[in-house]
Amino acid sequence: MAITLLITDKNMVVQGDPLTGWTSLDATVKFNEPAAGSVALPAYPEVMAQLQPGNRMVVIRNGHIWCAGPMEQPTDYDWSVDSANGVGEVTVNFSDDLATIAGHITWPEPALTWAGQHGDTWREFNTVTAETIIRTLVNENAGPGARTDRRIPNLVLAPAAGVGTPTSLRTRFEPVLDPCRLAAASGGGIGFRTWQDGTQIRFGCYAPADKTGTARFSVGLGNLRGVNFSQSAPTSTHALVAGTETEGSSIRTFVQTSDTTAAATWWRVEKYVDGGAENNDTGELTAAGTAEIADGAAPVSLATVTVDTEELQAGRDYQLGDRVAVALPHGLQVTDLVRAITLQATPDEGEQVAAVIGSQDATTDPRTVRLIRTLSRRLGQLENKRR
Repeated sequence: MAITLLITDKNMVVQGDPLTGWTSLDATVKFNEPAAGSVALPAYPEVMAQLQPGNRMVVIRNGHIWCAGPMEQPTDYDWSVDSANGVGEVTVNFSDDLATIAGHITWPEPALTWAGQHGDTWREFNTVTAETIIRTLVNENAGPGARTDRRIPNLVLAPAAGVGTPTSLRTRFEPVLDPCRLAAASGGGIGFRTWQDGTQIRFGCYAPADKTGTARFSVGLGNLRGVNFSQSAPTSTHALVAGTETEGSSIRTFVQTSDTTAAATWWRVEKYVDGGAENNDTGELTAAGTAEIADGAAPVSLATVTVDTEELQAGRDYQLGDRVAVALPHGLQVTDLVRAITLQATPDEGEQVAAVIGSQDATTDPRTVRLIRTLSRRLGQLENKRR
């Protein structure tokens, strides 16, 4: 096990020696979501001096950055007279740099001041690639293209990857990553992420790769230690999208999107969707239906406990969003996307890597959290219509 922990400031300047004496590390990176991590350390003065508000945690595994980003809770300190080391223990909770972007909302007119925003404007994208939408939203609300007071220090856009399919979207006053995830889902299922590159934080999009032929987990290969598998019926196979009503008119646009394969395999499940637009001229209603179908796909949740081997390692041979294959002990082989990868380590027991693989519901977040996010987005749309 080769894990190094560093603390940097906002400009990626290392603040001291690598952290030593840590007793446990848990760092989970997520597909199109901010990471979540924690590390327990002896609270020595030289350690506490580095744990300052605004600083960042960098987790390096085998010479490569596994996770890097702000410390959301720099000090959770505990001491008692029974503390073995005499100084107590401090737990640090951290994320990756995607979390700083998540703290911004979409302004309808990002070039104007907040006081200058107009009540009836939206930020609209009509039939452009998902990558263009995502990059633009991040750039103008948090990146180098944003107003000076909204820019995240050292955040830059990586060169465009040329990924994603055309889709449409409009947003206002939403957390930036919400419409980014919507665009990613309806525009080809692409991924987006941040990574530290020298003294810069880069943001970019990518197309998940099909690694089912090379990234395989099984008992026979020695890289599968445990598995929890569940499969459920879809919550929607047919999205019935309704456009908003036009004042003074009885005409209303209706669009249907469907997953006929899922309906034939399971049964037809209809879901009413408020499309948020008056018509489908730019494909916005279709995009809303496509996203609903993706959210309601038959949840295949596959949580695995894996171990890296010389032949197959997380971060080297497969990445977040890649499609991989898992041979279950009873003979069934499942292929799906890597939604999260967790690195857990202790000095005594070494490291363990667990991958969460499956549909969009197969995340480390409880389903109730996803439900709350969906309801919040829809309530926000309703409130925006009143303005």
